Amino acid sequence: MLGCMSDEQRRQKNESRARFLFTGNPIRINRQNMEHLNRRGFLNRLAILGTAASLPGVSGGWAAAVASKPQPVILATDIGDDIDDTWALGFLLKCPELDVKLAVGEYGKRNYRAKLLGKLLQSMGRGEIPIGMGMDDEPRGDGPQAAWVKDYDLGNYQGKVHQDGVQAIIDTVMRSRQPVTIIAIGPMPNLAVALQREPRIAQKARLVGMYGSVRKGYGGSKTPSPEWNVKADPKACQSGLAAPWPITITPLDTCGMVTLEGEQYRRVLASKNLVASTIIENYRIWSKANKAPEDVAQTRSSVLFETVAVYLAFSQAFCTMERLGIRVAADGATIIDPQAKQMEVATDWKNLNGFREFLVERLTK
Repeated sequence: MLGCMSDEQRRQKNESRARFLFTGNPIRINRQNMEHLNRRGFLNRLAILGTAASLPGVSGGWAAAVASKPQPVILATDIGDDIDDTWALGFLLKCPELDVKLAVGEYGKRNYRAKLLGKLLQSMGRGEIPIGMGMDDEPRGDGPQAAWVKDYDLGNYQGKVHQDGVQAIIDTVMRSRQPVTIIAIGPMPNLAVALQREPRIAQKARLVGMYGSVRKGYGGSKTPSPEWNVKADPKACQSGLAAPWPITITPLDTCGMVTLEGEQYRRVLASKNLVASTIIENYRIWSKANKAPEDVAQTRSSVLFETVAVYLAFSQAFCTMERLGIRVAADGATIIDPQAKQMEVATDWKNLNGFREFLVERLTK
């Protein structure tokens, strides 16, 4: 009986239950038990159970860096197009395993993306994080969150704003005493140019990103799709995914299945946390700009593709990982090719609902 257990036996029993939940083995657990586990920090202990330190394909240097202290991170994002990048930014800021050193706008719209990063970071209480402006390339103009930043003056941003975001990426990597994790959640023209300017960054960084479609396409289709982050700039993606740094990716096979609805979404909607409330405020504006049904922001999220890349930067416990050679074709297709660059690929879920619950807990606490 539980009442006859020692404190150590109780601890081991509870941790065993949590481990079953996190690793995807079948177990029924009700809301009361979940709250019990959350109060004891077991959801956050996932970051220990699934860190890169215990997984194949990660070098000893990376393992030591991940295990000992928060990883220095650069976020490269086409934020301001799909709303999932805003969710991913908020999630990233709520992950103590990751230490954000720089956020860079990718894939054109340089002023719009920089303003959006600035206002989001300030609104979420992290206005000290440096911002890098992307290259002044196509596409130009604004996007669906423009109404939120139309009166925002980037000159008032309290942190450093680098006019040359490519050089900021290089300098941040080369000056870091620890290996840097680059979380890439958009097309990667800036990263491709950074690799051209300074190839040595691939020796001091790893890439974790949301790219491709391996065995499933959009909406869970059994036919792979040319995925947007690759298709938008295949040449840049070819460069980034062939560079000699360690690479981990979430393709549509996993990230394309992440949405929040029902009780999980209601918890984010009702949260008073600065990060959660800022995300919802932007989601409402984004939905209206995209002429979505009026009640969509009250009932469920869109597909939160990019949040999975943030998660894979510090844990893989919810995912099935395969080491695969991935080749980028000229049309943006990502093809399994044993002769291509080998990388860690999240090809399936062990526990998709466990990841959703983890995401909600991080965003709302």
